[in-house]
Amino acid sequence: MSKSNTSSSWIAQFKPGDRVEVSSDDPGFRGSWFAGTVIRREAKNPNRYVVEYDQLYEDESGEKLLQETLDWIQLRPPPPPPEKKKKVQFKFGDEVEAFHSDGWWEGAITAEHSGGKFAVFFRGSKEQIVFEEKDLRLRREWVKGKWEPPFEQVQREKERSLEKTETRPSKVAKRESSSVSDAKTPENNSTNVGKGKKLSEPKADSNCPKEVMKFTQGMQVEVTTDDDGFKGAWFAATIIEPSGEDEYLIEYKTLTNDDDTEFLREDIRACNIRPCPPETIVVDGFKVMDEVDAYYNEGWWVGVIAKVLINCKYVVYFKETDEKITFKQADLRPHQDWLNGKWVVPSEV
Repeated sequence: MSKSNTSSSWIAQFKPGDRVEVSSDDPGFRGSWFAGTVIRREAKNPNRYVVEYDQLYEDESGEKLLQETLDWIQLRPPPPPPEKKKKVQFKFGDEVEAFHSDGWWEGAITAEHSGGKFAVFFRGSKEQIVFEEKDLRLRREWVKGKWEPPFEQVQREKERSLEKTETRPSKVAKRESSSVSDAKTPENNSTNVGKGKKLSEPKADSNCPKEVMKFTQGMQVEVTTDDDGFKGAWFAATIIEPSGEDEYLIEYKTLTNDDDTEFLREDIRACNIRPCPPETIVVDGFKVMDEVDAYYNEGWWVGVIAKVLINCKYVVYFKETDEKITFKQADLRPHQDWLNGKWVVPSEV
């Protein structure tokens, strides 16, 4: 679910007939918005609404539009279109929403193609898809009844940054030594478009791409997972051996078992493994809106520079937890995505 409506002191008000977009917390649909119309407000709970979708149907017959009862926090009005005199000029690194499978999905432009086409990378599904300009819009946030650019909300919120001390935090990131479970998401089948099923994000998290990198025993890597509380984090590990088709047994370099007697081992899918990113030297420091990885709780967590402090310190905003923490520059690195066998660095634009 989008965190654009998290304020407890402000509640959105909608009336029957209002056009809205709906977000979802269902696995495989985070970061997506589907268009609909408010039918009515619940009498017993005025903060819940019955919404009818524009293009999603109750069943495969496609005869009756799907209706759902939703919390107000899942709703927002449709973003206003750009002014005709101010045509949007998309460029590499832009945070956008791309229209796909009857909804708008959050992503980032990673390449510009001829003919007004752009490649968009979806971090959740680890996939890149090419879209025409007409199917893209700049991502904006609905904050307390106003449309604003991403992260402008962060700069106005009450300062909640926590000073990161020299002492490493307790191993909150320690996980049980069980294999990462596959989230069950609907199949991405083009015949189901508009047939009452929220289609999964392109190649959702449960499905690895057909072509994945091969790793060898002893190789130093980083691994990630979409388990609750760990999304957006990468942990250093070593490849122990293959454990199945496109799956490897890895040993973490910083996470230990419950008894703290040995390093944790897990079976990880190849699409959740990547080589260690190349070291990047930051000469002039970071600036506001730079995308970075912050070393915290034994792993690297993706965030955005929200504020530049003195003495080479920075306030970093983490969207997944809606949290801000202060870091030294030594504990930050430019964010890079491993895409199609190459490292992509949006901050270079």
